[in-house]
Amino acid sequence: MRHAHTDTRRAGTGSRAEPQGLLAWGYAMDFQTGPVREASRSGDYGRVIELVRIERRMTQTALGQALGLSQSAVSRLEKKGQGAYSTDTLAAAAAHLEIPPASVGLADSRPSEPRNDGEDVNRRRFIGGAVAAAVAPTLAVLPETADASGGQAAALRLSTTAYRRLDGTTPSRDLSEAVQSHMRLIQSITRAATGDGDRGRLAAVGSEAASFAGWLAWDKGDNGSARSWYGAAVKAARSAGNPLLGAYQAGSLAQFEAHAGNSVEALNLTRRARRSLGDSLPAVADAWLFSVEALAHAVAGDRRSADMALTMARAGAESVPEEAPPWPWVFTFTPTKVSAAKVACGARLGLADWVLSEDIEALSTGHEKQRALLVLDIAAGHLAAGRVDAAFALASQAVRTGLRYRSGRIVERARAVRRSLTTSSPPKMVREFDERLHGVYL
Repeated sequence: MRHAHTDTRRAGTGSRAEPQGLLAWGYAMDFQTGPVREASRSGDYGRVIELVRIERRMTQTALGQALGLSQSAVSRLEKKGQGAYSTDTLAAAAAHLEIPPASVGLADSRPSEPRNDGEDVNRRRFIGGAVAAAVAPTLAVLPETADASGGQAAALRLSTTAYRRLDGTTPSRDLSEAVQSHMRLIQSITRAATGDGDRGRLAAVGSEAASFAGWLAWDKGDNGSARSWYGAAVKAARSAGNPLLGAYQAGSLAQFEAHAGNSVEALNLTRRARRSLGDSLPAVADAWLFSVEALAHAVAGDRRSADMALTMARAGAESVPEEAPPWPWVFTFTPTKVSAAKVACGARLGLADWVLSEDIEALSTGHEKQRALLVLDIAAGHLAAGRVDAAFALASQAVRTGLRYRSGRIVERARAVRRSLTTSSPPKMVREFDERLHGVYL
């Protein structure tokens, strides 16, 4: 990384300079005077973001990565002038750059907190990213007059997102107890809430946390608990009165059911999600739901329907706008994710050409546990093509990751790959694979 005295004049460009802003965030920026205040008063919020970004010594590319946008989308945002802005995008940028919400035309509904100028740089980098993902929807929906419940909802949602970020580097078994304690806290605060608005906000937070608890249970291989948590997430979303959140949670449960082999239930859930939103279904939700439907059809052995759903998913992914996805989606749905979905479908259908023809950029994205599951699907494709050694070389690699993170889901998927090979005299690599899995109980 460059030293602090390096010339930073290139920070205003898209991708040539390294993001250095996190090194410089040890002081408070003055938002009450100068060009930032003038841009804010004129309604040019893109200019506010640009000025602060440059002051923080951050590139457009780095800011885009934090917000889920491309560099060109950040450039357009900064040049929008006095046009109409997405409040979610403004809130996410403000949270990440530590801009007071009022400076970009948003109500400042966050609870005040003492500033710690000496806080650890790594913690700032971690929490900064979590705030950008989690606080944006809260800032957009809370009323101008902050209340205790609104502040609590924002803080609870931020905690949920922080736990989600830990999932990529922490065994689910180590996170589960903390997340369940977090759920109990949410439930306690919700019971004490007064007013439908307060309870609705807290129910939405509870839905997100329950969905993550379901994800952790799924990763541990506890499908019964996972189904219960996902069901609780759907019910809480319904209590929150937010159709978009309800559709997201129904789709999440559908994804779980498809992976669990329950194709009929998965398809019913995706159809319910679509019906709940009707014509207001966002592009990212539409594309994602098609990918879930494709997997459900593949599990049922319906190649034609799976292929049609994948085609729709890819067309949808290619048309998703280059802007922050609507809450509760944190990441957009890209053609790369459709490729990963096709690999998963091909593995279930035993179609080596579907698995091995895709250029899987996803192998270099996501966290290790996600990549291990994709590797196992690719291993299934090699096995379908008769490449036993290649298949079990990949499967062994994935199992190492599964054992390191104590992921029951990875280990069980590896066992499913092994069961698909039926032979009375397995080769040496397969015997070694069996020995590795023997006695593993997660």
